[in-house]
Amino acid sequence: MNEPDGIDWAALRHAYGSAADVPGRLRALYRPEEAEEAAEELHMSLYHQGGCVDSASVAALPFLVRAAADPAVTVRIDLLDLVTCIAREGNRVEPRWIAPGWAEAWEAAVTVLLPLLHDPSPEVRREVVTACGEAWGRADDALVALWARWPLEPAEVRHRIVRAVGRLAANSDRERESTVDRLWELTGPGAEVTARIGAVEALRAARPDRSDARYARVVTEVLTEDPEGGHFVLRAFRFLDDRAARTGLITRLLGHPDTKTRRNALEAAAGELSRWRSAVPALLPAVAELLGDPEPENRLFAARVLGMCGTAARPWADRLAAMATDEGEPYLPAQDHALWALARSGDPRCAAPLARRLGGERLGFAYFSVHSEGWWTHELSLSETLGPLSARAEVLLPPLRTRLRAVRSVDEARALCQTLTAWGPAAAPAVPELCALLESPAAVWAAEALAAIGPEAAAAVDRERLRALIDAPPRDQPFAPRAPALAYARLTGDHGPALALYLPRLGEPYGNDNPAILLGELGPAGAPYADRLRELLATDTVGWLPLRVGEALWRITGRADEVVPALVAAIEPYARGGVTRAVTETVRLLGAIGPAAAPAVPVLRAFLDADERPVEHGGWRSVPEDDELCAAARAALHAVSGGC
Repeated sequence: MNEPDGIDWAALRHAYGSAADVPGRLRALYRPEEAEEAAEELHMSLYHQGGCVDSASVAALPFLVRAAADPAVTVRIDLLDLVTCIAREGNRVEPRWIAPGWAEAWEAAVTVLLPLLHDPSPEVRREVVTACGEAWGRADDALVALWARWPLEPAEVRHRIVRAVGRLAANSDRERESTVDRLWELTGPGAEVTARIGAVEALRAARPDRSDARYARVVTEVLTEDPEGGHFVLRAFRFLDDRAARTGLITRLLGHPDTKTRRNALEAAAGELSRWRSAVPALLPAVAELLGDPEPENRLFAARVLGMCGTAARPWADRLAAMATDEGEPYLPAQDHALWALARSGDPRCAAPLARRLGGERLGFAYFSVHSEGWWTHELSLSETLGPLSARAEVLLPPLRTRLRAVRSVDEARALCQTLTAWGPAAAPAVPELCALLESPAAVWAAEALAAIGPEAAAAVDRERLRALIDAPPRDQPFAPRAPALAYARLTGDHGPALALYLPRLGEPYGNDNPAILLGELGPAGAPYADRLRELLATDTVGWLPLRVGEALWRITGRADEVVPALVAAIEPYARGGVTRAVTETVRLLGAIGPAAAPAVPVLRAFLDADERPVEHGGWRSVPEDDELCAAARAALHAVSGGC
């Protein structure tokens, strides 16, 4: 494949910056020995974690689809998955996060994809079906093509067709009603279980504004009458509108004799708990019973659900403490999760075994955090497990410091430094080890930890070394200069290097939050920038910007009256759902402002009074994030009332 003429790849952007590397990776797709790595790198840079469609994705799309259509390419499945991921974001995110030209590029790509529904490989056809399910702008064409394949396809591809046609029908004109009729036919008792549940799911997607009592009938039949029905708990429960019925059915299925059904019931319970606060007393006792399940993975999952619910799991702390030992739980991954759950519940018995893990060969926790959706059971994050345990620092610091002195990888050093950053001043005994890391590839995270520790670190740190990091950061870390610059300012009081680095970015559409943090830390000395911050506060109304800019302006001027209305306006829409970390931090800022933040009282009360958690549902972070929001809202209400 020749690099296309007329495309200035270096001027385009992807998740890691300039897209100058994209043409080489596109060419590598045609070299079998390099194709897998190239596909993975393209996925990371063009899709990453979603949330936008970058200009590089728009330019690369025709070449991705062309390669996916070439039988000689060995990574066709991976490329089709990437195309689907990008197209899904193009349908999902706000227009401001989509680069110009996307709609035209995607329509052209669909023209190439539709003929691939006839590819000899069923695996390829399966992925093409999923990609075509995102062809909302050509929904009628896609529906005709998909239904034409229905009588020719094996079950695995048919399942994908059923799942794809729902959203397409919602965006269709002439094919909508015929698709709805076909889907109702698939819900009948004679149809395959997977097709019945999938058809209900597709009907809900096709007619999102219409409810139908027949959905619940089909789901209940599948889950209670079909011997295989329990395997489809996760997909089916979302179609039962009666919460009491869902809770009762989940509770019964948690005691089902089939191992897989109990696992699916656990995931269904997790889904309910992630959405409804009232589900905790209703479902958590039944979940806790599965701490003794004969299947190790079910014990692990039950412990994970209890840990997700934090202090609500305290009634089962003794069982979790027993599971955190070799005698009480022989399956080590389940033991890890029980130990994490014990820590999440606030039980001090977590400290000693965690200290032994830090000092031993088998840690049992990952050096990175996973933010994907769903109920995965990867290793838990070390820094997220230890981060909230600053009160146990006396027990945990000795083995942590020993591990830090013998650190074997950048990932390990980063995780340990992130833990110490979360502990702040409590991590002061680790200052010597952190100072030593300033000479390593982990210098960025060491600098952040030192800055979080504060005065004790400032008295010990090598200022010249810290200053040199700004100009000569570790290799392959393009983000690196920013963190040492901010740390240098906090530890030395010299804001000059950080201002020189950050201020040029203050007017850019991205990256304004850190410049605003820096200006806020200047306090009254930041007065020359107050007018510029006021401009940003008036134009940026969502995300981190209102928080960072509002806080900076308040710290500079001391005037709550000009920032509180903007902060309240920024969080009010989230009382209906979708709360992000930026919203929770804004709530904390309103608490710091105190009585002058009284206009925030209605939305703060709305956050606390809701039964449906106003955070994103459906993942392990839902309950912890909601707990943080509630704690921040309660503290803010207390501060606004003058501490009464």
